[in-house]
Amino acid sequence: MTKDSGAKPRGRIEPPTLVAIREAAALLRAGDIVGMPTETVYGLAADALNPAAVNKIFAAKGRPADHPLIVHLPSADHLPRWAAAIPKDALALARAFWPGPLTLILKRAPEVPDEVTGGQDTVGLRVPSHSIALAMLLVFGSGIAAPSANRFGRISPTTAAHVREELGERVAMVVDGGPCAVGIESTILDFSRDVPEILRPGAITPEAIARVIGRRPRVRGEAAGGGRADAHSADAAHAPRVSGALAAHYAPRTPLRLVQSGLLAAEAAALAGEGSRVAVLAHGLPDPRDSRLIWQAMPADPAAYAQELYASLRTADMLDADFILVEALPDGPAWRAIADRLGRAAVGSGASPAG
Repeated sequence: MTKDSGAKPRGRIEPPTLVAIREAAALLRAGDIVGMPTETVYGLAADALNPAAVNKIFAAKGRPADHPLIVHLPSADHLPRWAAAIPKDALALARAFWPGPLTLILKRAPEVPDEVTGGQDTVGLRVPSHSIALAMLLVFGSGIAAPSANRFGRISPTTAAHVREELGERVAMVVDGGPCAVGIESTILDFSRDVPEILRPGAITPEAIARVIGRRPRVRGEAAGGGRADAHSADAAHAPRVSGALAAHYAPRTPLRLVQSGLLAAEAAALAGEGSRVAVLAHGLPDPRDSRLIWQAMPADPAAYAQELYASLRTADMLDADFILVEALPDGPAWRAIADRLGRAAVGSGASPAG
């Protein structure tokens, strides 16, 4: 196994001790990359002011270089170093939801490297609420770029073991912060244009944002009347590029289909009858259970469902199944972000990994 200068194996998982946190910070200062727990998903962390270190993120993930990264900050006090202009509503939301799963897209400060922003004039910033992530940030003392610690386009990691499975020795070490509490990526809210707009849904909903700033943000893909917007509209064309906005993302290698509740059992049985091995993620289990199928019950509560989603997809992807069927989600704002992830996972499923 490859050794680093301290004769420790790369890709190792370390418990979240102060010694490990200090070692992770030292590795970041030296220009290496480490796995960092957050409340959303595990991040692949690098010094956000070191272009060479940031490029190691892209190489490890197989991520296109024009895809911007989110910078994690120790506190909102660091915002002026990273953002050139901070609207008062953005400050109000930072006070309300930071530390937490909200990323603000703001005009970048001059010193922010192009490698972080994908060459754009904007930067994504947030303060995570995970205690280990905050400890790493405080010890490091500056911004950490940290996209999800997985191969590009694949299922995001929500445990330290997932990071090691995905990246192995590409990462110097992984600090184990336990399973992620939120389980899906942060809400991304754009403040770089005249009207705030959610470019990626997450745990912080448009309704929660409206309660703080007194107006509901636009939502990418949603028309003013609440229906679907034209994805090729002028507004969409001028929106900043952000993480997780591609049609295919968060995807298993096994082909994944979303199936309406009333059709799920019949479609699963039909595929099994054709000789296919089928993994099913559903809100309940069939009675009696069909021995030809692999059923996994998913929580009825949206927050619990989100927390389990990626781990459940990863488990299903490891079953050597021919298909993954996922029961369609209930309607409602609480399920919006989960539906977004599953829709992108379905589009990207079954393909070879990028890079």
